[in-house]
Amino acid sequence: MPPRRRLGRWINRNRRLAVALLLCVAAGLAVQQLTPVPAETVSAIAAARDLPAGKTLATEDLAVLKVPRELVPSGSFITGTELRGKQLAVALRLGQVLTDAQLVGPGMLAGSPPGSAAVPLRMADPASIQLVSPGQLVDVVMTSGNGFEQAAASQLLAAAVPVLWTSAHAGKTGQWLGTAETEGLMVVAADAAQAQRLAGASTQGKLFFVLVAAGPG
Repeated sequence: MPPRRRLGRWINRNRRLAVALLLCVAAGLAVQQLTPVPAETVSAIAAARDLPAGKTLATEDLAVLKVPRELVPSGSFITGTELRGKQLAVALRLGQVLTDAQLVGPGMLAGSPPGSAAVPLRMADPASIQLVSPGQLVDVVMTSGNGFEQAAASQLLAAAVPVLWTSAHAGKTGQWLGTAETEGLMVVAADAAQAQRLAGASTQGKLFFVLVAAGPG
C-alpha cells in the first residue's frame, strides 16, 4: 500500500489524535512568535541601599546590576572603582543606577543650557541653607548698606536658578570646593549673565535666597 494511503487511513482511524497534534504544533508556533527576544543586558553600578545626599561612597554602598542596554542612562558607570570616594549630590533609592549628574562635580550641570556655570555662593545666614535642597529653584538677592551711614538696598542678582549643592547636604567634608570651610555655602547653576553678577557678590554685600516655585512645563 502506498505511504500516502497508509497515512490517510491512519488519520481516519485517529482523527482526534491528529487534530490534537496539529493544535499543539499551531500553539507552539504562536508562542514562539509572541515570545519577545531577550533584551541585551550590560552591567551598571547602582545603589546597594537607600543613600542620603552628601554620602561619600564606599564599596558597600554600590552594587552591580544587569540592565537592558537601551535603559542605561548616559553618564552611568560600569565599575565601582571610579565611584569610591565620590560624594552624592542627591539622595538615591535602593537599586537606582548612578550617573555623573548625581555626584558632586561637573556632571551636576548635565542637562543645563550651553554656557551654564556652577557658581558657589556664601549666604549671610548660614542656618538658612537647611531650608533648601538640590533641585529647588531660588532667587538670589544681595543687600548692601547698613541702614545708617549707607542706605540699605536690595538687588536681585539671579532669578529662579536651580540649586546644585548645599553645605547642608555635604556630609563631613565639602568635596565640591576641596575645603572644610563650607558653612553657609550653596552652588547654583547660572547662565553667563547671572554668573557674572553672582561672581564675588558676597564681597560686595550680604547674600540671601528666596525659594520660588517651578513654572509650568
